[in-house]
Amino acid sequence: MSTVIEQAVEARLIASVPRMPSIPATLRYDVRDPYAVRMAFPAPATLEGIDVSWTFARELLAAGVDQAAGDGDVRVRPYGYDRTVLEFHAPEGTAIVHVRTGELRRFLRRAGAVVPAGREHLHLDVDGDLAELLRDAC
Repeated sequence: MSTVIEQAVEARLIASVPRMPSIPATLRYDVRDPYAVRMAFPAPATLEGIDVSWTFARELLAAGVDQAAGDGDVRVRPYGYDRTVLEFHAPEGTAIVHVRTGELRRFLRRAGAVVPAGREHLHLDVDGDLAELLRDAC
């Protein structure tokens, strides 16, 4: 049985076209992928007009609410007293969103209650994943 935590957040898209002052986004944590979180954006908020989902390390999100973190496709940093900036870099361009830090902390607490940080390895099914990989290779 899988445990999935989903939380709606209000993200403020910076320099968006078409201009949308705030957009609904969804944070998702799935025990089957214990190191990762996903942030999904609805089609109207994207230039391509399709739903977009970014997957990145839970550890990156946790670090980024307190200090700048990340140097790849996803970067997270505090902004002012109660906001956190998430930057998503892709070949098509960069999306920058602000999210209330309290919402991110609440999501991280909920995920941490299911799988405490540092205990993710206990939730991996290495044997099952390897068997599936080998099965697909044949």
